[in-house]
Amino acid sequence: LAFCRGRVVRVPKGPLIRVVDTEVVIPCSVSDYDGPSEQNFDWEFSRETDFMRIVSTWDSTFTSEEYQKRVGHGDIKLRRSSNDAVELVIRNIQPADQGRYKCSTPSTDATVQGNYDAEVQVKVISDGLLVSGSKARSSMSLRLSEGDSFKLRCSAITTSPEHTHLHVTWQIKSGSTWRDILSLTHEGKFQPGPGYEERYHNGDIRLDTGANDTYRLSVSQALSVDGGAYRCLVSEWVRGADSSWQKIQEKSVEIASVAIQRTDVVISTSNVSVTERDSLDLTCNITTDRSGIFQAEVMWYFSASPDDTLSDAQVLLSMDRDSVVSDSTLISLSHVDRNCYHLLVRDVDVEDSGYYFCQAAVWVPLHNGSWHKVVERTSAPVSVVVTVLEPDYEVFLNASKTPKFSDDPTELNCRITNAQDTEANIRFTVSWYYRQRLRSDDVVTEDLLATMDADWTLLLGDRSRERTQSGEIIFSKKAVDTFSLRIQWTSESDRGDYFCVISAWSRHRNNSWVKSKDVTSASISIFWAIQDYMLTVEAVKLKPFFVAGHTFEMTCKVSSKNIKTPRYSVLITAEKPLTDQSNPNGTTRIISLNQDSVVRLEDWTDQTRVDGVVLEKVQENEFRYRMYQTQISDAGLYRCVVTAWSPGGGGMWREAVNGLSNPIQIDFQMSGPVFNVSVHSDNPTIYQGELADLLCIVTMEGMALEPDDMSFDVSWFAVRSFALDREPILLASLDRRGIVVQSRRNGSSDLSLERISPLEFRLRVHGCEDHDFGNHYCVVTPWVRSATGVWQREPDIKAKPIFLSVKMDVLNAFKYPLLIGIGLATVIGLLSCLIGYCSSRWCCKKEVQETRRERRRLMSMEMD
Repeated sequence: LAFCRGRVVRVPKGPLIRVVDTEVVIPCSVSDYDGPSEQNFDWEFSRETDFMRIVSTWDSTFTSEEYQKRVGHGDIKLRRSSNDAVELVIRNIQPADQGRYKCSTPSTDATVQGNYDAEVQVKVISDGLLVSGSKARSSMSLRLSEGDSFKLRCSAITTSPEHTHLHVTWQIKSGSTWRDILSLTHEGKFQPGPGYEERYHNGDIRLDTGANDTYRLSVSQALSVDGGAYRCLVSEWVRGADSSWQKIQEKSVEIASVAIQRTDVVISTSNVSVTERDSLDLTCNITTDRSGIFQAEVMWYFSASPDDTLSDAQVLLSMDRDSVVSDSTLISLSHVDRNCYHLLVRDVDVEDSGYYFCQAAVWVPLHNGSWHKVVERTSAPVSVVVTVLEPDYEVFLNASKTPKFSDDPTELNCRITNAQDTEANIRFTVSWYYRQRLRSDDVVTEDLLATMDADWTLLLGDRSRERTQSGEIIFSKKAVDTFSLRIQWTSESDRGDYFCVISAWSRHRNNSWVKSKDVTSASISIFWAIQDYMLTVEAVKLKPFFVAGHTFEMTCKVSSKNIKTPRYSVLITAEKPLTDQSNPNGTTRIISLNQDSVVRLEDWTDQTRVDGVVLEKVQENEFRYRMYQTQISDAGLYRCVVTAWSPGGGGMWREAVNGLSNPIQIDFQMSGPVFNVSVHSDNPTIYQGELADLLCIVTMEGMALEPDDMSFDVSWFAVRSFALDREPILLASLDRRGIVVQSRRNGSSDLSLERISPLEFRLRVHGCEDHDFGNHYCVVTPWVRSATGVWQREPDIKAKPIFLSVKMDVLNAFKYPLLIGIGLATVIGLLSCLIGYCSSRWCCKKEVQETRRERRRLMSMEMD
């Protein structure tokens, strides 16, 4: 098929049946061509055999002389719809135009393939369609009331020689455009126009056929939108050669002009304002031009909002078409005349303020004696405002207690003064507000602290809820005319402006309370100047010179400003040299004393000197620190860290400011021996499961000591990495009394630590595993006994680490798996041989009969 592809010119299948004096449009298109995208077309016409040239898209001289006049006047023209399609348009086609029309395309292809022209037969028939209105009511004018019914008729007949179908559509003119109401299509289907679907399905709009080819439009329950001009539009359709429907002509006739008189429902009174306890009088009028018998059904509604729907509104009273009124005590409904209905509300209250509207339905009698509702309307809402006789009073706010410092109490009193017209049905409540003091260009925001309902229920705001529940803020009513706000402990965030709002509530007839008036007091500013807290701490060493073993004593004197009744807490810290391994960070917290004079040991871990440090309060602003039997390891800088506290809310203390004293230095002149520590191992590389020996060797320089005058605390550490980039892990420790402490281990290896000589300590790792590798070192704390018999602790000494490497013994690791594998392979091989032998011996045995052979010896050549 790909080789047969070529140019294709298409026109509609014929014959094309058209009506005389109508416009004919014949399309022509080309596809599967080569060359430029825009193609040219030539049209020719033939009545019998010869073709006459009509018009061309590219040659202005193409037209024959017979068609030049019609082409020049535009009665025949070409209309291009795309680059590869055109339409031949013939206006007012005549019987002489009946014949064959040929569409041709000049070749732009490289090779000649396909067809380059196509023909279609056009048949012109006479106009046999006749459309007219009803002879009795032609061009009639109807004036109806809303809800009435009417009928319109038109006649349509065709005498066409062809088999044609009629399409009838009833239309209404809305403004300058015609809109479809209901159609009977040429296929015999009813089709409602846009907006008429629901009325068609409800049966309010129908299209019926009658005798003499008449088509009747019936409209019941006429609406105001049904007013306008009505016409009957009829089109004639024929089925083409391709089985599609084609419209060949269309005619219309105006039938009638219909005017619909709208029925309106209005409330004669506009917006109303009445005083409490008075009566409310409203009238509902029904405007209609009906002169016959009808009855109205009226219903009054009340709503708090003008936008509420009927389902949301409250029904007050109703009157049916028999003038039966629903029961009500304070509301009455009367029928004044035929179109007027009167609503009376007695003893109005504030709750009666809102929007009132009435709904009216008009009913007419039918021939069978039943009643039919023809229209229903709802009036626009009328606003009713019920005013209350407001009580006259003033509000005065004063401060009985004002703070001068933080945490001082604050008390505000809100009083009602000059109260007049306050009956027994009046009740007063209060609302408290806080306004933060901001810069002049900022927006001032108001925070609700608390408010009271009509039943004196206290509702707390977000700002004060937590503090009120904890008792820090108290709202109370001291007297009938006095409300109080008390802040037990005023903080800096409470500084600002305060004001109160007194609300008057009135009792209604249903014993409910409604707010009638609010009066706001003048604001009171709660403010005090805030100065920065100042704290100075001075440390003094009482004994300028002392030696190891003596008592170190220093005092800390504190002075403060702008702090109300301060108390102080003191912490003694020591900054040790960086060589001290007991505290790598350099600062040690020794002892503290809080604001309630409770002493606590912080990081003091020397169990032999638990009572060796004392911190006491000498005066309100002076503290003394003592350290008994000082050691050489106590050398460093000592400071006092002081925190000032001021009384807070609820008996609590609030931290005000911190201060740090000058350092006091403890320094000892070293005259004894100097110790050095090193780590040694004869075999730092071992295999798994072997024993690792590590020696920690202590050497002395300078003055020699007896073994009984010196002792050592030894601790072993390990860093599980090649580089010292991880935290050290404590393995074991041996104190100077010979007590060994081991840390918990996860593996199967074990440790032992022992002293093998006065200056040598050995660490053994039994059954080494791969996780025992790493850098190992020891930390030694020397203890030296002085001439007075007191043991002095020397600074910690850290040895240079040694790396312990643990290797795997490949032969031992694979010895047992190899032996097990060889044994299993041997057993499996012997078992396989046994199974094969047994199978061949008993299971697969087969007797084979061999042919008997004669056994003769070969004869020798000589015998032959």
